[in-house]
Amino acid sequence: MSNRQKKIWLAVLIFLFFAALSFFVLFPIYYIVMASFKNSQELFRHGLDLRIIPASMSLDNYKLLLFDKSSYYLYWYRNSILICALFTVFSLFLSSLVGYGLGAYNFKGRNLIFVLVLVVMMMPLEILMLPLYKLIVDMRIINTYAGVILPFVVSPIAIFFFRQYVGGISKDFMDAGRIDGCTEFGIFFRIMMPLMKPAFGAMAILLAMQNWNSLIWPLIVLRTNNMFTLPIGLASLLSPYGNNYDMLISGAVLAIIPIVIVFLFNQRSFISGLTAGGIKG
Repeated sequence: MSNRQKKIWLAVLIFLFFAALSFFVLFPIYYIVMASFKNSQELFRHGLDLRIIPASMSLDNYKLLLFDKSSYYLYWYRNSILICALFTVFSLFLSSLVGYGLGAYNFKGRNLIFVLVLVVMMMPLEILMLPLYKLIVDMRIINTYAGVILPFVVSPIAIFFFRQYVGGISKDFMDAGRIDGCTEFGIFFRIMMPLMKPAFGAMAILLAMQNWNSLIWPLIVLRTNNMFTLPIGLASLLSPYGNNYDMLISGAVLAIIPIVIVFLFNQRSFISGLTAGGIKG
């Protein structure tokens, strides 16, 4: 077998592998989208039915979810979008500052601070929940957006990633900025931030996904139905007193949309940022 034939067979095998992987990833999404157009009786009657039957499909689930006066879904959606947007913006800004400081400057205690960041990154949330809960109660920010956002606004994972990324950027850019009379903050905002754009794109997607899917901490902090986020609200539809699969499945389909949009707008930065951040430093 010639080298050309080997390359063709290798390409075919790689294609088949990723095609199979895509099928397993997209199959649950296809099923949940199809199920969202069927009522719960139809789902219980036929189970995992992948057939497209127009007679048994309708938009009633979405009408009930979005326009019924007793539904809190739009409140949950609004809360999730606001919390996710605020968390992502502030976390990117603060974490990039810390990561930039650790990666670009040599100062006493830098390695110790970085080790502490790694320790916090490896620490399970369950260990931190009790002291964090006591803290937000003392600060009187229970059942508020701030109570959900503030305890985790500086992300150890983002700090680690930004530090690795900045370590791969030449320091000559900083020296050139100083020669031109730029302040240290000016160097960060005018020179380094544009160079760190791929890192911001990658971290924006990861931080947004982390916050969008967060359940445990918002469940502890938030108290009232109109303050719930989507994961809490959708989970509340399943209870010992009855399960509302109509709203649950259609609500889950709509909950996928924002993260897909974020990824589509940042996919190039996501790939290049993860690649550069993973191999440098």
